[in-house]
Amino acid sequence: MKNRVTGIGGLFFKTTDPKKTKDWYKTHLGFNTDDWGCTFWWKDDAGNKCSTQWSPFTKDTNYFEPSKKEFMFNYRVENLVELLEELEKEGVTIVGKMEEYDYGKFGWILDGDGNKIELWEPKDAAFL
Repeated sequence: MKNRVTGIGGLFFKTTDPKKTKDWYKTHLGFNTDDWGCTFWWKDDAGNKCSTQWSPFTKDTNYFEPSKKEFMFNYRVENLVELLEELEKEGVTIVGKMEEYDYGKFGWILDGDGNKIELWEPKDAAFL
């Protein structure tokens, strides 16, 4: 497997007031926020339209569990099924089962420090 992670898919973090946080970033840094946060659009080397998500979550979210950290990284990958198989062989902790949506496939692992990592095989065209 030549490429595992191809980029950052998103930055997710806990905050006491997600709406206030989104409003602050919109006002002061020009983020185009919506219910989920802000989607940054860019093109890869081949000219394909891609996205990176910035999302504040409520302090009491359980989405980052079993990690107790205030953040979770989402990394873009090319072949999630194959990558999860390889990571499992390497002894990496897989969290839950892979899920598939119109906009891509998702899987979760724990890194060496117990941080939950979300792996995303995107279908960027689904956002167009």
